Amino acid sequence: MKTLYMVSLGCPKNLVDSEVMLAALEQVGYSVVEQPEDASLLLVNTCGFIRPAVEEAIDEILALAVYKEDDADKILVVTGCMVQRYGSELITEMPEVDLFVGLDDFCHIAQLILDIRTKNRIVTNPGPAVYVMDSSVSRRVSTPFFRSYLKITEGCDNLCAYCMIPSIRGRLRSRPIKDLLVEASFLEQSGVRELSLIAQDLTAYGNELGSQENLVRLLGGLLESTAIPWLRLLYLYPSSVTDSLLQMMAEQPRILPYLDIPFQHVSDRVLHAMNRHYNRSVLDDLVQRIRRYVPGCAIRTTMLVGFPGETEADVVSLVEALKTWQLDHVGVFQYQDEEGSVAAGFLQKIGDEEKASRYQWVMETQAEISERLQQRFVGRVEPVLIEGFSQESDLLLEGRSRYQAPEIDGCVYITSGQVHPGDIVPVQITEAHTYDLVGEVVQGQGNL
Repeated sequence: MKTLYMVSLGCPKNLVDSEVMLAALEQVGYSVVEQPEDASLLLVNTCGFIRPAVEEAIDEILALAVYKEDDADKILVVTGCMVQRYGSELITEMPEVDLFVGLDDFCHIAQLILDIRTKNRIVTNPGPAVYVMDSSVSRRVSTPFFRSYLKITEGCDNLCAYCMIPSIRGRLRSRPIKDLLVEASFLEQSGVRELSLIAQDLTAYGNELGSQENLVRLLGGLLESTAIPWLRLLYLYPSSVTDSLLQMMAEQPRILPYLDIPFQHVSDRVLHAMNRHYNRSVLDDLVQRIRRYVPGCAIRTTMLVGFPGETEADVVSLVEALKTWQLDHVGVFQYQDEEGSVAAGFLQKIGDEEKASRYQWVMETQAEISERLQQRFVGRVEPVLIEGFSQESDLLLEGRSRYQAPEIDGCVYITSGQVHPGDIVPVQITEAHTYDLVGEVVQGQGNL
């Protein structure tokens, strides 16, 4: 029996790679099982971006390795960013693993497993990856059928001081618009109603391909060649969000009023040390332009506290900026040195206790902002994409509004109404909490 238990760690970009591997393995006869003890193949697609992600991957691998003790025929395979980052070091560190596969070879996973007993334990090219998928590569979408991701680039050219992505995933490689439209049409035919465009930096799309390939042109192609009702933009670089993009969002309701734009900080001095190519005035202007072109647009960002040399005054500026901007969603992370990064060599490190204190301060500030902003939805009727029964209770349905991205934001709990997963229906919001909303389906208006 060819049975597969797979764990996909990290970001949606990694999930797309996992879906490529799932399709390849199903084509050679593997079927997915829910429990690792029932699998002949245990597969972990790792994240290697930051130390906590590496630690999570190691814990997951070791937990699965236990199942090999009772069944020596089980195969344990590890792929992804951690393999690309650490390469052959892993062979001696993790003897439990039968095969390590890097980012340039995961698409050949099925053949590599067939040859597993006769080939090397590691298949990876040293240094940054160069592979980029195209629409000819099969994917088995693992998200609910009505939503999926479209990975439009690989790698990144921004070279932030704290980030290892370029050294792992490589420099920017964009997929041609024509190829992306083929994949988007396939996803639409499979039932996708929300398509999230993902990349390390969406705004860099096409930079190396010439003036005819850019994000606005890609969105125009998606609007023309598909009827997918919700197009969501995730991960844009602050200084590269153009007026033409915002104008298109204002004119095209299928492009959701939602932008995920990691700011990382607001202090000019810290941003310069991070090698982020903008300053506080650029961020102020960006927030104003978004609000001017797309009133009501939800803005999500991330902030990094505890970067080497960050002062308390810098954190005060960050908190004051959040109070001024009134952003909808803010994720906060505590800086940690990453071996091989530029920032790892910086002096003036911030202690763990101080980082935790600054993290708590920023989180509490944003929680108060979010709780207040959420109240504006009470009494409004909002289109909601139905996900299914709530994880909290089978008595509640769960969905997301246009202002809530899958997996990272809150949700809308639905207390009444007859709907099905994948429906986009009008919901009247009756309650608002810090991150989640509660509402009732407006009857008689059907699927939007």
